[in-house]
Amino acid sequence: MTHKIIIVDDHKMFIDGLTSIFEDIPSVDIVLKTDNPKTVLSFLKSTCDIDLIISDISMPEMDGITLSKSIKKEFPHIKMLMVSMHNNPNMFHQLKQNNVDGYVLKNASKAELLKAVKTILAGENYFSQTIINVYKESLFTAQESKQTPLSSRELQVLELIARENTTKEIADKLFISKHTVETYRKNLLLKLDAKNLAGLTKHAIYLGLL
Repeated sequence: MTHKIIIVDDHKMFIDGLTSIFEDIPSVDIVLKTDNPKTVLSFLKSTCDIDLIISDISMPEMDGITLSKSIKKEFPHIKMLMVSMHNNPNMFHQLKQNNVDGYVLKNASKAELLKAVKTILAGENYFSQTIINVYKESLFTAQESKQTPLSSRELQVLELIARENTTKEIADKLFISKHTVETYRKNLLLKLDAKNLAGLTKHAIYLGLL
């Protein structure tokens, strides 16, 4: 069985490197190589018979995560493997939230890249152990550094806020008034030294609530 693959990266040297890795693998057919994610979206309008897209994350026209969101919405069967030099802790969460199927660092070995591709094409996810370790370490560090522990109810409210529930939805789920929810929200902003919803969501991620 031949798997059809698209490569999108704004660095030609990296595209050439991936091409050389796959040229000796008869089961892989690279049908498109481009530095523009929008070209990928246009290409898929004519054919969605694609098994895997290998994409960079940071690109000028459109970032890889936005590309993945668009593709997964219209073509959920297409697998997405991200390759980048990013290894910050929030990256892992963003990738998982947007249904990306895998991630490897650009300095990964040829063997790991091929393992990632094989694993993803087999229907499983593959994330570099490096980014998983960075993410786990960030959770541990964040938990250790908390000066003000949250109550169990505050943790419940924080999780529901981070999951984009409205004030009314939170009130209904926890059987409390909307006024009480707003009080919890204000207290959480103060305790966690957060400025807005994004700040609260970041803390929820660090605490492993999402």
